[in-house]
Amino acid sequence: MKDNSVLKVEVVVAKPIDVVWKAWTTPTDVKLWNIPFPDWHCPKAEIDLRAEGFFSFRMEKIDGSEGFDHSGFYDKVIDNQLIEYTGLDKRKSIIEFIENQNTTTISEIFEPEEMTPIDLQSDFCQSVLKNFKKHVESKT
Repeated sequence: MKDNSVLKVEVVVAKPIDVVWKAWTTPTDVKLWNIPFPDWHCPKAEIDLRAEGFFSFRMEKIDGSEGFDHSGFYDKVIDNQLIEYTGLDKRKSIIEFIENQNTTTISEIFEPEEMTPIDLQSDFCQSVLKNFKKHVESKT
């Protein structure tokens, strides 16, 4: 991955890393937070969390007028620390989980797609991270 051809989004979650990791890697949780906008949902989430394991998430508008699958294979997984994967479209992503006492920073670096404007991709991903934060922080 070349630094000048990647996007980075980040969020700080006010929960310990084990809670954050579980919510990020559990399909039932993913379906609740992997939503970029209020009129979207994530009806499908499959996760085989291991190197060479397959993942697939379906994101779509609630009315069914627009949607896409985000799928690929995990390249590297270190529990509570790191997920690296390659999407079926060959784009790479790196997600780091950094523990800061009782908070966790999630940093996601990814190769953008060519057809969608960069700022739209960044806003889309940042919105998903904000939903993740809200989801995890609302859990007791």
